[in-house]
Amino acid sequence: MAQHPDQIYDYTSDCRARVAFEVLGNRWDSVVIFTLGAYGPTRPAVLLTRIGGISPKALNDALRRLERNGLVRRRRYREAPPRVDYALTEAGGALLEPMRAMGAWASTWADAVLAAQQRFEARPEPLRDGRGGRSGVRGRPAGH
Repeated sequence: MAQHPDQIYDYTSDCRARVAFEVLGNRWDSVVIFTLGAYGPTRPAVLLTRIGGISPKALNDALRRLERNGLVRRRRYREAPPRVDYALTEAGGALLEPMRAMGAWASTWADAVLAAQQRFEARPEPLRDGRGGRSGVRGRPAGH
């Protein structure tokens, strides 16, 4: 059932809902959030092990980005040797439920999306009309 435009979020170029999508736009950010949500405060070396497949630089970049966005908190301990851990903030924890909903969507639709991407990539490139537009003719011209 379609909703009236006044009843849905305004998904225009400057809408506040875009913030939620932008803060998770990086490939590793949601993985870090899920891992911190599952295990609680965690040191970076332990995050590397639990996540797997992420480089130390990529993890550090993700943690800094998430900290900048107020989704994780960095706690530094004053001891020798110094150590830090990271935990979700209230805002970061509030993302877990919507992220689980996206995971459920992916379980249902990821295969269809991947198949559509493959079909799209397998299409012959359309001809250009010389003005940057498409001529409407697909494939190669006859005789070429």
